[in-house]
Amino acid sequence: MRIVLMGQAPFGAKTLEALLERGEEIVAVYVPPDRPGGRIDPLKALAEEKNIPVLQPGNYRSDDTFEEYKSFSPDLLIMAFVTDIIPARYFEYPAQGAICYHPSLLPRHRGASAINWAIIMGEEKTGLTIFWPDGGIDTGPILLQKEVEIKPTDTTGSVYFNHLFPMGIDAIVESVELIKQGRAPRIPQDEKLATYEPPCDDSVAQIDWSKPGPDIYNLIRGCDPQPGAYSYLKDQKIRFYGCSYRPAEAVAEAGKVVEASPDTLKVSTGDGILEISKVRVADLGKVKAGEFVEKHGIKAGDRFKPGK
Repeated sequence: MRIVLMGQAPFGAKTLEALLERGEEIVAVYVPPDRPGGRIDPLKALAEEKNIPVLQPGNYRSDDTFEEYKSFSPDLLIMAFVTDIIPARYFEYPAQGAICYHPSLLPRHRGASAINWAIIMGEEKTGLTIFWPDGGIDTGPILLQKEVEIKPTDTTGSVYFNHLFPMGIDAIVESVELIKQGRAPRIPQDEKLATYEPPCDDSVAQIDWSKPGPDIYNLIRGCDPQPGAYSYLKDQKIRFYGCSYRPAEAVAEAGKVVEASPDTLKVSTGDGILEISKVRVADLGKVKAGEFVEKHGIKAGDRFKPGK
């Protein structure tokens, strides 16, 4: 079966590696255009090492780009971490269609930040979906799904790298085998259960100290490692990472520093205590919270606030 692989980053590279190890015929690899001065994409590097043609179109809507794609006579298109908008004709042309990896239990959490939102919303499980794309945003019938637990201490980073990344590679390989055997299902998504959330960026990552402590903690976990939930202290934007949370009787108003030392930074949520492991601040970068405390003279009684 002639396969075109479309993707990027370590996930795309590991997918290519796993498919080649199983003897699959990868006839072309599509990756985003190179960034000026940036590092070579891992998927591109591996494809070139294996002498597989690499395509980097800037516009998938171009007829010339589509004609070049058709010249590879693909039987199946695999989409492994694709952020471009791909026209439906790319899915329809291969004899076996196209399959796409998405890190949620579709139809829940469609969109670019699925893992973030599952954690921000305090959910206790998530998973991955391999589906047949149809031109919509994460719509199309489901081929298979895998479920994982979200632990109270998990972050977006831990859920992805410890679970959904390796499971996703295995799920793509399993899906290809089901397609080859003619046993791959096409289960319609239930639109009544569908949710869509916007990208998790700074427009949603600012901490609202009026919210309950568990909600604040979930936002911090969901924005770790990117973009980093943030608040302002002494006119500086401070991003929080590696936090823990414990409920407690109100010891101070929300956002107030209750303990600051070279060893710890603790902040009240009004109904609990956040202990912050690391922060990111403009002049220091990402550092241990204790270093931030020392360099900026943070003390108990200081208060994080929205805006400057």
